[in-house]
Amino acid sequence: MLQVIILVIGFVLLIKGADIFVDGASSTAQNLKVSKMVIGLTIVAFGTSAPEMAVSFNAIMKHSGDMVLGNVIGSNILNILLIIGISSFFCKLKVQSNTIKKEIPITLLMSLLLVTLFVDNIFDNKMINQISRSDGLVILLFFTIFIYYLFSIMRKNKDNSKEEPPHPLGKSLLFTLIGLIGVILGSNLVVDSATEIAKYLGVSERMISLTIIAFGTSLPELVTSIISAKKGEQDLLIGNIIGSNIFNIGIVLGIPILLFGGIIGTGFSYLDLVVLIVAALMLFISSINDKVISKKEGFIMLLTFVTYYSYVIFS
Repeated sequence: MLQVIILVIGFVLLIKGADIFVDGASSTAQNLKVSKMVIGLTIVAFGTSAPEMAVSFNAIMKHSGDMVLGNVIGSNILNILLIIGISSFFCKLKVQSNTIKKEIPITLLMSLLLVTLFVDNIFDNKMINQISRSDGLVILLFFTIFIYYLFSIMRKNKDNSKEEPPHPLGKSLLFTLIGLIGVILGSNLVVDSATEIAKYLGVSERMISLTIIAFGTSLPELVTSIISAKKGEQDLLIGNIIGSNIFNIGIVLGIPILLFGGIIGTGFSYLDLVVLIVAALMLFISSINDKVISKKEGFIMLLTFVTYYSYVIFS
């Protein structure tokens, strides 16, 4: 009963925190005359990737390579197929031309890089699939290209709208911080309490990692995206998902590997890697068609997600 109460409190913190977080981030963008897409790619993306970062550091220190890789690969698949899929039902998701030409291709490039560095066995069947410390360095070097790109668009993409921000800069930053704390604390409570409930009910560790951990660490992105869609903050939504996926590979995976050494992913099939690439391709193809991700395209993403996850759970 205590864990159920904690679970409810976690969800309340998560939802209210995301609401405050989106408002604060949007108001901060208006105060700084920075586009909301940039805020989505940076503050919101990094903030909602915090649970994944915590899981990765804990997992790699416990020598659980499967958990580290599953955290990143699973979250990135969930972000696109599940979260964008669901968000498209609230409103048509308009995608800026610059996002289609640059930011989504960077997401696809980072996904391809991760797969290429991991599948050593394809190039030499005597090798074990792993991501070494040198691979982690390569990932971080590619991530610096994204950081350089962010600085360049911050200089160029000023928000010239005359709309008055709802809060002054100091208050906006405070709301962003409070909302972020609520999102992270709420997601941690949800994951921890749900894990305890699952153990009490006799659910296997494998099922816990495939469901609760994967979904739990993506809850901030999910809740933030749905609230952004409801508020019409589409740039924040798209920027959050794209930025989060890039941060997940560049920072959540790259930094722990560089600091603590390489990891071997023994529990992964090539299907997981294929779906990671397919998800990024679906995002690109859906956007490039008419610069809008429609409800129909979102449904196809959700159908792909359900099909893949059904195979993972029941195979």
